[in-house]
Amino acid sequence: MQRNSDPSGRVMNRRTFGRLALAGAATLAAGSAFAAEQQEALHDYVPDSQDAPRLLRRISGLHTEEWQNHFSSIANDAILVKINDRVLHYWGADGFYRIYPTSVPLTEEMTRRGRTAITLKRPEPDWRPTPAMLERNPDLPRYVPPGPDNPLGIRALNLGWPSYRIHGTNDIRKIGRQSSSGCVGLFNEHILEVYDRAQIGTPVLLI
Repeated sequence: MQRNSDPSGRVMNRRTFGRLALAGAATLAAGSAFAAEQQEALHDYVPDSQDAPRLLRRISGLHTEEWQNHFSSIANDAILVKINDRVLHYWGADGFYRIYPTSVPLTEEMTRRGRTAITLKRPEPDWRPTPAMLERNPDLPRYVPPGPDNPLGIRALNLGWPSYRIHGTNDIRKIGRQSSSGCVGLFNEHILEVYDRAQIGTPVLLI
């Protein structure tokens, strides 16, 4: 098993990394390095340990953000996605704050920026390619049911823009990369946490 050391000198194994990958930036700021080490794993989904060092090189947004710089309120929680940094910031009304690594769109043409909100929570998402995706790749399947082959992973949050979502992924190689057709992807274990907290109407800002 590949291991890394956190700033305090303790060994960070893949389960520690998987529970709150890169959320340690927030806990370190509060003076409690990787508090996740003292918690039970959220779920059984743990990113591939061999991908952890590469992931750290693929993202650049490891600094914390202040929600007041982006939202007027977090009464219904708030989500900030920084496309260039390939991270998602989540603020909860109860003081919760995490930073998650993400996948982002392949090209600028596929990228949406601006304000929207969560419009639908899908606990077992199925998937259909958009017409634009079929035009680029006619060999895509026309329908994928929920399961291990589904591009949306195990949870999906629809946004106010058609065909744009925050979702999980069953292909962890995509995280930290330009690899989507417009959506924002998270490790499955991270979308579980975001999905459980987010509500219909939670504001989302992509910049």
